Amino acid sequence: MDRMAQRFLDYLLVERGLSRNTIASYGLDIAQFIAYAAGRDVGSPQALTEELILGYTAWLLEKNYAATSAARKSSAVKGLCRFLYTEKAIEKDIAAVIEHPQTPKRLPDTLTRDEVISLLSRPDVSTDGGLRDRAILETLYATGLRVSELIGLTVGSVDLEIGFVRCIGKGSKERITPIGEIASDYVRQYVSRCRPALVGSARVDGLFLSRRGKPLSRVSIWKLIRKYALQAGITKPLTPHTLRHSFATHLLEGGADIKSIQEMLGHVSIATTEIYTHVSREQLKRVYRESHPRA
Repeated sequence: MDRMAQRFLDYLLVERGLSRNTIASYGLDIAQFIAYAAGRDVGSPQALTEELILGYTAWLLEKNYAATSAARKSSAVKGLCRFLYTEKAIEKDIAAVIEHPQTPKRLPDTLTRDEVISLLSRPDVSTDGGLRDRAILETLYATGLRVSELIGLTVGSVDLEIGFVRCIGKGSKERITPIGEIASDYVRQYVSRCRPALVGSARVDGLFLSRRGKPLSRVSIWKLIRKYALQAGITKPLTPHTLRHSFATHLLEGGADIKSIQEMLGHVSIATTEIYTHVSREQLKRVYRESHPRA
């Protein structure tokens, strides 16, 4: 089982092009399933049965896993079983019995436009660190980049004259997304005024750097956002992804079409992007409740 599981993970990396973070999550979920099977004296792919698979999905719910976690773990097992079947390691497509636990549709957390303005204005741009942080916040909100995409930006991947950013998204797929004039201006100031001192004599391609001249981490981006959110008096849960959600929601509210938003976010399926139409509907409901005399 372990050997076939590793072949499946290699397949996801090489042929499906999934990110290493996604594959690491799959690996943990599959390892849990293998341990479950071993506890029931099943140690080879040939010994897998539909009853075992159904028992595992029921066990996940008995252990009180959140519906989203149970669905993710079931999906990993389903992918493994499909792989075993296509590789002829098992004779029957037992993955067909897996039905993912229903997950409630959760609207993403977003900031209001006033909250975004308050957050972006917190860094002290008279200092090098503050200017860098302002450029980071402006870029996140102006482009809707994931934090992994932001920290992967290089100086050459940002064309401030034309107003586009080239990034590498999920599955190592490249996309180009616009960056507005305000964000471009702050990035330009950061590159000319602050970045040379951070780089020093080293050769570093990364755009946004730490005080030691190293690429920033996801955690460091999260920490700086939390710091400025507290300064702005924003108490709602806030992560780099909140700015991505706010970017998409504000575009939709401003009249952008869903297909263009899908392209800018780098979503493979438009169904993923359509959640923002629900956010917009919530906005309509709020306006209705506040405005209509019989609401």
